[in-house]
Amino acid sequence: MKKSGILNSGVMGAIAGLRHGDLLVISDAGLPVPESVRVIDLAIEKDFPDVVRILELITEEFLYERVVVASEQRENNPLLYSKISSVVRNCDVSLEPHGDILMNLLPKAKYVIRTGSFEPWGNILLYSGLNAPLWFAKGGVKTPPAYRAIIDRFEGD
Repeated sequence: MKKSGILNSGVMGAIAGLRHGDLLVISDAGLPVPESVRVIDLAIEKDFPDVVRILELITEEFLYERVVVASEQRENNPLLYSKISSVVRNCDVSLEPHGDILMNLLPKAKYVIRTGSFEPWGNILLYSGLNAPLWFAKGGVKTPPAYRAIIDRFEGD
């Protein structure tokens, strides 16, 4: 039995199944998820669990390289935006219009982890990264500048 971190087998299986560039979404309770996207439903009651707590747990287990939230979140739900920004350490939080997230990005997600959050613009999109220090550790391999920056972030942790 796993002794700490995420114990939910569905969430851990989803994380293990993601490859570089795949999209994982942590959603609020109301996100309209396309039928083609797999949903792991963790919602128990209003605001339990909430998106920030699930983000905290996911970022301890999951290697991500990009995080996106709705641009409307920063202006209209600044407290949530601040909490998300404080949890995300590997990169900056990018902004996309909510409509673009719903129409263009969400259908590309491999998994949506649904929470009980009642948060306006409360969805968090995480793109799977790779462990750059391991991929570029072999002798004779040249590290491109973009990956050098990722390696520097790893070494700073």
